[in-house]
Amino acid sequence: MAIKSLSIRIEEKMLHKLHIVADYEGRSVNSEILILIREAIEKYEEKHGEIKID
Repeated sequence: MAIKSLSIRIEEKMLHKLHIVADYEGRSVNSEILILIREAIEKYEEKHGEIKID
């Protein structure tokens, strides 16, 4: 599976808070974001079923 880059716009205050959360969890901000995305996808799939990717 290829790794893709994604650029996002985020408020400075929110980014700072994300750094604090990631540091607390012993993760990089990138890793923390990936975990949050995975959790959001899992929550969606629990409610709506598996997302099929061709």
